[in-house]
Amino acid sequence: MKAAEAIVECLKQENVKIVFGYPGAAVIAIYEALRKSDIKHILTRHEQAAGHSASGYARATGTTGVCIATSGPGATNIITSIATAYMDSTPLVIITGQVRTNLIGRDAFQEADIVGATESFTKHSYLVKNAKEIPRIIKEAFYIASTGRPGPVLIDIPADLQEIDIDFKYPNEVDIRGYKPTVKGHKGQIKRVLERLKDSRRPLICVGGGIALAKAEKELKSFVEKSKIPVVHTLMGKDCMESDNPYYMGLIGSHGFRHANLAVQHADLLIFIGTRIADRAASGTKFFADNAYVIHIDVDPAEIGKNIGYNIPVVGDAKNILQQLTSGVSPLNTEEWVEEIKAFRSNRKYEMDTDRVSPKYALRLLSEMVEDDAVITTDVGQNQIWSVRNFGIKESTKFITSGGLGTMGYGLPSAVGAKFGVPSRRVIAVTGDGGFQMSLFELGTIAEYDVNIIILLFNNSGLGMVREIQRNVYREPFGVAINSNPDFVKLVEAYGLKGRRVSTNQELQDAFQEALASEKAFLIECMVNPMESTL
Repeated sequence: MKAAEAIVECLKQENVKIVFGYPGAAVIAIYEALRKSDIKHILTRHEQAAGHSASGYARATGTTGVCIATSGPGATNIITSIATAYMDSTPLVIITGQVRTNLIGRDAFQEADIVGATESFTKHSYLVKNAKEIPRIIKEAFYIASTGRPGPVLIDIPADLQEIDIDFKYPNEVDIRGYKPTVKGHKGQIKRVLERLKDSRRPLICVGGGIALAKAEKELKSFVEKSKIPVVHTLMGKDCMESDNPYYMGLIGSHGFRHANLAVQHADLLIFIGTRIADRAASGTKFFADNAYVIHIDVDPAEIGKNIGYNIPVVGDAKNILQQLTSGVSPLNTEEWVEEIKAFRSNRKYEMDTDRVSPKYALRLLSEMVEDDAVITTDVGQNQIWSVRNFGIKESTKFITSGGLGTMGYGLPSAVGAKFGVPSRRVIAVTGDGGFQMSLFELGTIAEYDVNIIILLFNNSGLGMVREIQRNVYREPFGVAINSNPDFVKLVEAYGLKGRRVSTNQELQDAFQEALASEKAFLIECMVNPMESTL
């Protein structure tokens, strides 16, 4: 069969049901093979959106997302979504077309060295030089993307190689020298952790996105309920456990809660699980973990000790290690410690804007009204921080955001991908007027495929997060006002979708009910005070 047909057959062998993409001359052979297959292709309105949608799909389903772009500008347009996936350890396989092999390196029409351009933020990449190697390469790509610490894998395929006839045989197994991820924790290290726990009086667990990646939410809950150790989380660990769990203490870091940050500062033992403790997570306390004995658990050994020191390293998959710890741990006497953390909570009263919509109130209300298994995606900016601080997580809620790279324009296309991945679940995209205009072209994709999501847009006429930082540091904002926003409701209506503008908190409940009952995508535009802060 033709190599292009083999590519599609490889995707089928990997149980791929949906690919997101934007065609061009360098991938038309692949698209012809896709046309004849039963794999669903979603035409996004921009290559970057294809990558973000594949990311949303991957994170909502717990599988590997797939996206396709053509050579040159098609490939360079998808770069930001590859970097976004890399920073958040999202499993993606990205297939790009490349100019013909005899033109590579000659500045041919629509040529770009996409492998070189993305080298620093792909888990692995391939430039195919022999069409016969395509089945092996694709098998390896899916294996690398989804095992160990997940991440994006790029496959760049010259157009002429796609037309070559090959004998197709898909490998049954993968054996890559030097790539053998450790998934089970070393028994000796697990024993050391359990022994150390017995001596702790103020233990604290801090989790990141690794819990969701390992599908370890139930295992975390079991360990916490047996050990009675309280939990804080980084931005990416938002959906680690339900918000009303008595041991859940909330977000740490520069945008975290006072009591959660003070808990880190006062803990005598810290267990980090599936988090690299990046700068935003560590900047909320004056002396981060200085007084604590540190246990760092991660599937990627390179992350252990990279940002903070440690006393006991444990390499392995969070799900397996939590099972190992739960089987050996004894309940700790943490009642006084839990009450001490709760006493750290700020006494500042929650002040609700009465003249315009309070985004904090809106998110709390929405979290009470939506289904337990809702999927929330956010953009980046104030809307992201409002969401992580105020949206209540239930046992099955999924929270998807761009954490490491902080990519504006992520929220809407990732919601599209999530909805394709879990069509029976409610999907809500939270965004701001700035981020929304970085991806509003995806309204076309939403209309084309009748993607029924809710878009909650906070309109504060500008780049709110940058404005807040400018006010805090320099007192005066500059270059952040957006004084010529379109009528967002009319905009969605132009695509045949529905929308409603809300100016006060009293209007929110009716608007949410209307959106929840809608059979089409529904935009709720909330008019927010430009001076509203994240805290």
